[in-house]
Amino acid sequence: MRKKITIIGAGNVGASTAQLIAKEGLADVVLYDIAEGIPQGKALDISEACPLWYSAVSVRGTNSYADTEDSDVVVITAGFPRKPNMSRDDLLHANADVIKNASGAIAKTSPNAIIIVVTNPMDAMAQLAWKTTEFSCRRVMGMGGILDASRLRAFLAWELNVSPEDIEAMLLGGHGDQMVPLPRFTTVKGIPVTEIMKKNRIDALIQRTRSGGAEIVSLLKSGSAYYAPAAATFQMIKSILNDEKRMLPCAAYLNGEYGVKDLYVGVPVILGKEGVEKVVEIKLTKEEKAQFRESCASVRKLIKKLSI
Repeated sequence: MRKKITIIGAGNVGASTAQLIAKEGLADVVLYDIAEGIPQGKALDISEACPLWYSAVSVRGTNSYADTEDSDVVVITAGFPRKPNMSRDDLLHANADVIKNASGAIAKTSPNAIIIVVTNPMDAMAQLAWKTTEFSCRRVMGMGGILDASRLRAFLAWELNVSPEDIEAMLLGGHGDQMVPLPRFTTVKGIPVTEIMKKNRIDALIQRTRSGGAEIVSLLKSGSAYYAPAAATFQMIKSILNDEKRMLPCAAYLNGEYGVKDLYVGVPVILGKEGVEKVVEIKLTKEEKAQFRESCASVRKLIKKLSI
């Protein structure tokens, strides 16, 4: 029997994620949205492409949580998108209500699911989803680190004129503006970028990565990034369903790791069939520790504003 993935939110990120899952033939997909006709229409469109991809999976659109019952993985993309000059923090209270409603419904219809939160501000929304569902923290996580790492890999590949396949990037902390890059763990075929690039160029690319989402928002004028967020989410889903045990940077619950307790924030983890199977602790320098503490403090401020 094929696995079942529900995607909450049939906007650009949700629909693109559904497309990647269907094209890979990874699992049956339920695309949920409150807007009547939108999830049904997008699901039908993706379904009609499946024969061209030689994919036999089912893609269904719905406005009812009843159709999402017994999902193995639930991805929450629903929420208000960023607009120009709008920070992720501005989205906090508007999207908190969306996350609460979605998480409450998931807890009832798919009590054994693994949840991936994409909605911004992602770290805080992941913690809210965990609190609302009362699931094991291993089964609730946020997508962010993979996206930030992918953006940095792309910028480094362009700068060095090498294939992005040969670049591995590692970072910690809150998604986007609060991310903590680790250049000494960012490599080109095993060679740290600190050995082949000047510091000022590395710093410039890191800053562009931090503001990567805002850059796309400013170019689009309306709407925000969705191709790369969907691809990052798909990588997480694939690692979970196939029990690949990939080491990936995700927003995970820390209970003492890195000296942080009771907080969702980006760290490298092992993703497998149980969800977050291990938080990988890296020995940080004094400067990296300070940056990570600052990032955690920024995320914790959002948590306090939500009173969770």
